[in-house]
Amino acid sequence: MRGWKSSAPLLLLLPAALVLAAVVIVPLILSFYSSFTPFRLTKPETIWTFIGFRNYAKLLADWDFWVAFLRTVVLLTVALNLEMLLGLGLAMLVEKATSGQRILRTLMMFPMMFSPLLVGFQFKFMFNDNVGLVNNALQALGITNTAIPWLIDGNLAFFSIAVAEIWSSTSVFAILILAGLLAMPKEPIEAAKVDGCTPFQTFRYVTWPFIMPFAFIAMTIRSLDVARAYDIVKIMTDGGPAGRTELLWTLVARTAYSDAKMGMANAMAYFSILLSIVFTVYFYRKLAAARLQVGTEW
Repeated sequence: MRGWKSSAPLLLLLPAALVLAAVVIVPLILSFYSSFTPFRLTKPETIWTFIGFRNYAKLLADWDFWVAFLRTVVLLTVALNLEMLLGLGLAMLVEKATSGQRILRTLMMFPMMFSPLLVGFQFKFMFNDNVGLVNNALQALGITNTAIPWLIDGNLAFFSIAVAEIWSSTSVFAILILAGLLAMPKEPIEAAKVDGCTPFQTFRYVTWPFIMPFAFIAMTIRSLDVARAYDIVKIMTDGGPAGRTELLWTLVARTAYSDAKMGMANAMAYFSILLSIVFTVYFYRKLAAARLQVGTEW
């Protein structure tokens, strides 16, 4: 090693590179390898038994996995669209505010300050069928006389999870879209008004093309979050009742730690990553197209 010389930047980065390799790269390689083995936590020696693509073949024929996969896609689609619409509405309202805009921006960020675990506990209490705030409010208003089993009925439980996800993350869309609205020049809007455009036409053909890249950035961020949703579902329903709210990553965790099938769980995890990759590539292409359109028109 005496004759080996290295630059100072490389030596300075070496500790960080070693830590990164120890906590990220090595576990990734090990988990990827174990997806080709029948590795079980109760039988550690099975990690050395190579079975090829047998786990992946079983996965393709696993009905529970595909149901969880489809349920995750549905949650992602519903959450992203509603968060974008609500975030757009909030951003436009705050942008129109003539006073107290800083306070409104701070309040708009408030849901982001909670961890997903706290959000899960919060909404689990709110949707409780006996002492929950939602049922108490509905009964006090005379809308219903009986307690609604929000977290017991499968469809209602899925709805409750979607509400928790939307509440906690709508501010991501609102903040990014508001940044686009504040950065937008006012001259094109004034010109559209002079030309006789209606408010809807002004928004559709002037405002929306400009803020579209900001919306796609938020969609990219949130698609990754929802595709790996775990905390809120784990706290609120734990995948129940009877697996009706089981998502990809709750199924992966159950397979890995409850059933001790770590090899199969890692196969599920790597197959599930495809969902995140597909949505990320899709939104990046949309973002590039929107940026090109803004660059051409503006």
